[in-house]
Amino acid sequence: MSKHPIEVDNLQQIIDSFPNVTVTVLGDMVADEFIFGEISRVSREAPVLILKRRDRKVIPGGGANAVNNLAELGVKVLPVGIVGNDEPGRLLLNCLREKNVVIDGIFKDKQYKTVTKTRILAGMAHTARQQVVRVDSEPEGEPNTEVKRNLVRAAREFVCTSNAILISDYGYGAATPALWDAIRGEKKQKKVPAVLDSRYRLLEYSGMTAATPNEPEVEQALAMEIGQDWSRLCKAGKQIISRMKLQSLIVTRGRHGMVTFTKKQMPIDIPIFGSDEVADVTGAGDTVIATFTAALAVGASSEQAAHLANYAGGIVVMKRGTATVSREELSWAIHQSSSATKSH
Repeated sequence: MSKHPIEVDNLQQIIDSFPNVTVTVLGDMVADEFIFGEISRVSREAPVLILKRRDRKVIPGGGANAVNNLAELGVKVLPVGIVGNDEPGRLLLNCLREKNVVIDGIFKDKQYKTVTKTRILAGMAHTARQQVVRVDSEPEGEPNTEVKRNLVRAAREFVCTSNAILISDYGYGAATPALWDAIRGEKKQKKVPAVLDSRYRLLEYSGMTAATPNEPEVEQALAMEIGQDWSRLCKAGKQIISRMKLQSLIVTRGRHGMVTFTKKQMPIDIPIFGSDEVADVTGAGDTVIATFTAALAVGASSEQAAHLANYAGGIVVMKRGTATVSREELSWAIHQSSSATKSH
């Protein structure tokens, strides 16, 4: 398929405009911890590997990964969330400070445990490390009433100066339908695109502009199986658009790319950019919603935003661990391959 220079130029203009916009992120801030070990031997105590610990790093995950991706794209990002007064929380905030992210909207609570996902990776000296186990450390309950009020106050303030809002709901209580309703309030707030990624309660949100669920999340929300049935996928997409009153919807499908739905247009099936032999899907959904939201904030159409998000997703899954995509990488990608679509 031949490239379309006008389309590429338009996408490049959108990318070049990222530093001109601001995005508020209301989300569950997660610390992604990676512990790297070298295989030493098999334990005598049990049939398990013994690893010599070689390295450790903590980087933004969950909603914080969406923040990190927006910052990497050059967007001014205003995160709103909560961390505990603990080491993972401090390391997470340090990572965001290094990206020059304003963290005034991330509140510390000594009663709250920072959500931490610890991945143990094993390998030999000169081989690729493979994840062998993941251990999640989670808060026992949702943030208290005072913290929730602070989240609403900060989000309302930030939205007034933002071009879009991104909600990253991983189910830990810092981003919920109730908090979003409180942020919107009885009076209409500044009308900006509001984009949602919710793992467990997609259909409970209202007043959203767009959503970016993956296919299993769509299946769970609608209690239906899609599989490889294109007609079922189209039916599911139209149903979510209708029930949530969205302007657009992206359904990500792993190695099959993504499908974008709007109210009036036919669904657009976009194949994955690059190889479908992915290295790591950790955090790819955060990259997709970050890029999609940034593009909408600039004024891009849903289709343009979806294509850019697809490029970003294709790049990030070729990186190991929780990763980001830069504007330079995104620009390189759009000049390497045309924005292809599949026909049905």
